[in-house]
Amino acid sequence: MLTLLLAGHTDAAVAARLGVSLRTVQRRVRHLMNLAGTDSRILLGWYARDRGRL
Repeated sequence: MLTLLLAGHTDAAVAARLGVSLRTVQRRVRHLMNLAGTDSRILLGWYARDRGRL
């Protein structure tokens, strides 16, 4: 999911591609941001990259 978002796909496109609801994508992204202690998706991407998650 994060790879798709960082590639520039919208939340709706990610949801359709993964077969989940838009709200599910939004909740999962918010949860990941909370775990990473970030307040933006870009920072979340950097966090994931720095920790070898991408």
